[in-house]
Amino acid sequence: MRGCEPIGQSKDIILIVPAYNEEANIVRVVDSLRESGYAFVVINDGSTDATGALLDELNAPHVDLVENLGIGGAVQTGYKYALAHGYKIGIQFDGDGQHDVRYVDNLVQPLLNGEADIAVGSRFAGNESEFKSSLARRAGITLLSFTLKVISGKTIKDVTSGFRAANERAMQLFARSYPADYPEPESLAYAFAHGLTAAEVPAAMHERSGGESSIAGLDTVYYMVKVSISILISGSSKPSR
Repeated sequence: MRGCEPIGQSKDIILIVPAYNEEANIVRVVDSLRESGYAFVVINDGSTDATGALLDELNAPHVDLVENLGIGGAVQTGYKYALAHGYKIGIQFDGDGQHDVRYVDNLVQPLLNGEADIAVGSRFAGNESEFKSSLARRAGITLLSFTLKVISGKTIKDVTSGFRAANERAMQLFARSYPADYPEPESLAYAFAHGLTAAEVPAAMHERSGGESSIAGLDTVYYMVKVSISILISGSSKPSR
């Protein structure tokens, strides 16, 4: 990680934490964010476990959605919250404990320097992350990265990373429209089609320590096929005038 002064106290930056049934992880995640000094908001996506009760006990800033909207709806809610409260950069930060808040300072640098509208925290850029996911998942990510390159001409290696920063321009776009199901790769194609730029920043990822991933087994194959098609559709969309 870059040896720079922490910028966690910036009033322009907020971490957006989508969480669905994360009772096994949410306390640890909230504690790490509080220690970082960054502003944050948890979007409790209609959880049916104790996630909401734990957030209440922690007195953590959060929005309780009355029903499960999925990761896309939760993240979009977070962007709307960020814009409504005057933040200039919104950072998607998963509620499952896989992301490391120590990399946020590096993640936002391309945005602060005016080099990109979106920064993606990547397991595959540099050597920061020992955890790379399963072989099948990595193969699928490579396919999605290739599909994105074909439709947009842009190369993002870790297209499924949910650790990403968006500037005000990107947040405004995503607040208006954001993919619903598994939005990370599709949202990049959508952003590129609307003239936004992205950078990839090395970041460490950790294995989920509790709960279950939303993509496993045969669902991985279905996911990769579905998202590949979605990338092609989103990447072909034209900005409305």
